[in-house]
Amino acid sequence: MSNIWKRFIYIILITLIFSGFFWMAFGVTFALLLFSATLFWIALHHVSHLVALERWLLLPEQLSANIPAGSGEWDDVFAYLARYVRQHSQSQELLSMALERMRNVTAAMPDGIVLLTENDRIEWCNPVAEDHLGISSVLDSGQQITHLVRQVPFVEYLSVRNFTKPLVLNQTRRRHKSVFSLQFVPYGFNQKLLISRDITRFEKLETMRQDFIANVSHELRTPLTVINGFLDTLTHEETTPDFDKRALTLMSEQAIRMQSLVEDLLILSRLENEQNKINETIINVADLLNEILRDVESLDTEKHSIRLNIATHSQLLGSQTELRSAFSNLINNAVRYTPEGGEISIHWQEKDGQGIFYVQDSGIGIEAQHIPRLTERFYRIDTSRSRETGGTGLGLAIVKHVVNRHDGGLQITSEIGKGSRFTIVFPAKRLVA
Repeated sequence: MSNIWKRFIYIILITLIFSGFFWMAFGVTFALLLFSATLFWIALHHVSHLVALERWLLLPEQLSANIPAGSGEWDDVFAYLARYVRQHSQSQELLSMALERMRNVTAAMPDGIVLLTENDRIEWCNPVAEDHLGISSVLDSGQQITHLVRQVPFVEYLSVRNFTKPLVLNQTRRRHKSVFSLQFVPYGFNQKLLISRDITRFEKLETMRQDFIANVSHELRTPLTVINGFLDTLTHEETTPDFDKRALTLMSEQAIRMQSLVEDLLILSRLENEQNKINETIINVADLLNEILRDVESLDTEKHSIRLNIATHSQLLGSQTELRSAFSNLINNAVRYTPEGGEISIHWQEKDGQGIFYVQDSGIGIEAQHIPRLTERFYRIDTSRSRETGGTGLGLAIVKHVVNRHDGGLQITSEIGKGSRFTIVFPAKRLVA
């Protein structure tokens, strides 16, 4: 039996006993008055506690933990209620912590996540999805996803309901073109999970891979065609000594070109190999640049005005071979793409604790749209002109990898008709006084 019933029966029995004594001592009227007063007190006691319970139920959520005090059987009721509220608060706290962890996890994910109802309405999305799709978890909750992402391929993809393959969607954000992979995953009761992934980088890499295969094939095909053509002529036809000499000269030039191409590819392969650690030594940059300058001037035969400006005697911690390759490539490029009689200046200086090497030329300049792709393998602005200068198309790719391996940065500025400036910035930790 409940304690509340026990207490109620106990009070009634005590009241009946006292009422019986009053009946015998003072008569039935006093006995009924005592019994009625007791019942009124019981009713008033319960009503006052019910009023307290009602007031508590109407309190705001933040004050709901203040359980009213009770007496008698209401003390047990409020004690049970306090225990329930405490357990509920603990459960709510655990759920809030779990939800916060889930939000932190989804916010840290590189992929965008959108929860959609069976009617394709937005229930929730993480910050990455907001950035990818231009939606808001707060403002767009309950909105139809196709009202916000209106690209025709996306609408068709969603209407067909065939989600076996992801949709590749192109979007322009902040004046930059981005490529996203969108995948729907059904779950629950006709609900869907939309996962978005930024694959812009992978698309660029795929484009670079295709360009690389096409360009390297073309680079090798041209000299091989020349060599095979002359060999076929020398083998099957009578030729003059002058023709033989010219043919051998051209074949030798093309063979040297192929050799340079293969050597540059091998250098790139070594630079990209993470297992190939830098053989670091302390390098006297002034001496190194003077050596490179002598080599360049011996080949240039005073066609250009080349100046070397050493503004600091700081040395570099790095690979002598790799830095020589990077510096030589930038200097030789300046010579190749600067018209005869132009000026080229080579600088080594220290600024804000960093080592600065740059090559400034008065050459033809580079259009702005080409600059971001200059360090790609075989990327050429003017194919015919580049091949005439004898470059392999890999020089700046090699420079970029050398700079990255030395924790530096490569900066390119140029203006059509006024020349270009290629700058390598080395961090302070690479400088040796």
